[in-house]
Formats: sequence, structure tokens, C-alpha cells
Amino acid sequence: MFKVDEIVKATKGALIQGSGQIELSGISTDSRKLKAKEAFLALRGKNFDGHDFIATALKSKTNCLIVEHIPKMPIAKTLPVVKVKDTTLALGDLARFQRQKINPPVVAVTGSNGKTTTKEMISWILSEDARVLKNEGTKNNQIGLPQTLIQLTGQDDFAVVEIGTNHFGEVDYLSKIARPNIGVITNIGPSHLEFLKDLKGVTREKTTLLDNLAQPAVALLNADDKSLQNLIKAKGRRRNIFSYGIYEKSDFRASGLKLSSRKVEFKVNAKFNFEITTLGDYNIYNALAAIAVGRIFGLSYAKLRLRLAAFKFPKGRLNLVESQGLRFIDDTYNSNPLSLKAALSALGAVKCKGRKILIMGDMLELGKQKELLHRQIAWSITNTCDRLIAVGNLARHTADAARKQGFAAKNIFCCLTASAARDLLFSKLSPEKSDLILVKGSRSMKMEEVLGT
Repeated sequence: MFKVDEIVKATKGALIQGSGQIELSGISTDSRKLKAKEAFLALRGKNFDGHDFIATALKSKTNCLIVEHIPKMPIAKTLPVVKVKDTTLALGDLARFQRQKINPPVVAVTGSNGKTTTKEMISWILSEDARVLKNEGTKNNQIGLPQTLIQLTGQDDFAVVEIGTNHFGEVDYLSKIARPNIGVITNIGPSHLEFLKDLKGVTREKTTLLDNLAQPAVALLNADDKSLQNLIKAKGRRRNIFSYGIYEKSDFRASGLKLSSRKVEFKVNAKFNFEITTLGDYNIYNALAAIAVGRIFGLSYAKLRLRLAAFKFPKGRLNLVESQGLRFIDDTYNSNPLSLKAALSALGAVKCKGRKILIMGDMLELGKQKELLHRQIAWSITNTCDRLIAVGNLARHTADAARKQGFAAKNIFCCLTASAARDLLFSKLSPEKSDLILVKGSRSMKMEEVLGT
């Protein structure tokens, strides 16, 4: 997969000892999972230092060490040791090298919401007749994305990657590594405002993806997103911009929406029938992006229809599940104002004989606007839900705003943790099988504990 000389070349490192001609089967950053003939790259993070685990890597008979400083321990003179300035940057350099060496078509997805689902949908539709490498889960940062691309082999027909960010410059850095041929921006919303400041900052950060596209440099943009519409209008000057949406004119437009408790049906360009198994019509946007990618690679609408109908949504993303004898909408993976509003819309669209209950955790990384954004979402809650359990200090602002807007105080409950919310649900609300319970909050709120998972 790599020769030691290639590692030196890619990272601009120095070969301290050993032969540059030794071949490696891969590169690992986890000494516990190191396989035969793999190099061990000693990453350093805030809470760990991979250099502390070099001894473990040596016991696993690593074929090469990639380090920032030479370890003070006995090392066989024949073992290659590559010294680099920064092992995290070296990981990115190696991923860039492998991406260019293998050179498959690469699709990259970024945006405020829907990245993972869109990435999974694209991977799913391409993988029926091809081999697709993708990020596992949400490994979309400066560690996870390079770890994914380093695994590229000549057997991979496509790579589909998700690019995340919460600081300026991260999308630019990661897209320079991935060099995608197709770049998808799902939407622009108030997420990670602690560092990206405002919607303009989010837009500026996300759209740097388009500055790093490799030929044929195709951009797929959500036509219904106001922050992306100016880019779409520049289509005459940038011939490779394509759009998708529901309300605005676009290249891949959905119409004839039909929602039920189990699936969403729609037409594409008023002609081709599609259905996806989901509660939320906003997942149509994710499906449209996948359909557009499929069409670019020559897949027929008929094949795309069958493939998407069989798609299973990732865990924690608007899944209707049964737990403890109750019906839950599990949207626990993460939360921000845009995704919470979409989840509430899905809750409102589902028929329910009992009560609609929202268990809402804090929405984090919203910066100076965090309290305001928590108060603003209250209107959507009062028009959708019968009961509210607010989890966390910020969610209390939502509860207070809902109370001021007429939501009966006796139907509002507050607590600090997901486990406390679970206790409140059973001790105070006495839920029944006819009720429908939406659970949502930011990742670190661990809202899945409400469901006992």
C-alpha cells in the first residue's frame, strides 16, 4: 500500500533509520489495533499522545514508526523511523498522497444538517454495482477523514466522504486533502456559531468546498437554501453548478409530496416516482442530492428508485422505534435550530391518537446567540407538542419562552440530564402506547439514554 520512501515524500519527513524500500500494508493510529506490516503514526491530541504507546506498537511488530520525536527506548536499527514536524498534518499529507495515487471519483458532502444521511444515501446508491469507500459514521474531521482516505486501494471505484467543521479553515483543509470531483452542500444553518459567529460565517466556511473541487468540478447545491441561492444564480459563469430542491426551480426538483407515518413519496422533475422510508419530508433534500450524484454517474432513474426505497436511515436520525413499550422518534444524534425545527415538523405530520411529547436537550455550540435561539424555537414547540421535557440549562430558556407563549406550565418539566428526563417521563407523564415521543439534543447531551441505549 505504501513504501516507506512514499511516506517520507508525502510528509516531507526525514528517514532517521531503516530502509525506505520496505513495503507497508497500511497506516494505523491505534496501537491496540495495529496489524501486521502496518506503520504506526503517533498522533498527539489534547488528551492523549500516541508517542506514549510506541512500546505497544513495537510489541505488535509494527513495520515503521512515524513520529515527531525519537522515542527513548530500544528500537531495532532495521526498523524504519520517519520523523515529521506534526503527526496530525502528516496524516493529512498521507491521505492526500493516497487520494492522488489511486485517483477514484470522489464525492464530498458538507452542510449544517443532513451530511451523514446524504453521504450514506450516495454511498448506498453507488455501491450496488461498485465498491465505495466512505467515512464510517461521522469521522469527518481532520483525523477521521484522512484515516478514511488512507484506506483507498485500487479496488475502490468511488470514495464518498463527509466533511465537518466547527472552526474557520477546516473545510478548506479537508477538501484540499479529498480533492472531490463532486461537492454537495446540503444547507446553511445556525450551527457551530461559537466559532463561525453567524450565518455568513457558516456560508463562508462551507462554500470553501467549492474552491477545491477537482475536474470535472461539479457542485450540487440546495436551491431552497437562501444562503446558497447567489451561488446557483452564478450558474451561467460556473457551468458545473447544479441544484436540487422542492420549492425553487432546480435541476432536480421534487413535487407531489405524500407523507405517511412510515414513508415519504415524491416525484422528481414531475416524472419519476420515488419513496423513502422516513418520517421527515426534509429527507427529500438528502435523497435529491443522492439522485443527482447517481444521474451524474449514469445510473437510471429506475435503478435509483429501487435503491433509495431500500435505504435504511442511520441510527439516531429521525428513526421511529419502539422501546419500553412506547413509540419514540429517535433523533438523538445531534441538534441545532434548523434540525430541531425539521424534526418538529416531522412530529407534527405524524398522526397520533395520544399525546405528542418532546424531550429536548440543549443545542450546543451556538455562541452568543445561544439563549436567543433556544427561545425562538419555542413557537414551533407550542404549535406541535402536548408535553415538553427540557433537558439542560439552555433548554430551560426554551421552556420559559414556551410558557410565556401560552404552553401550560403543568405540561412543562425541566431537568439537567437525559437520565433524569427518562425518570421524569415515567414518573410524571405516565406515557401510554398511543403517545409519540420525540427525543433530540446535541451529541454531548447523550439523549439516547432516554431510550435506554
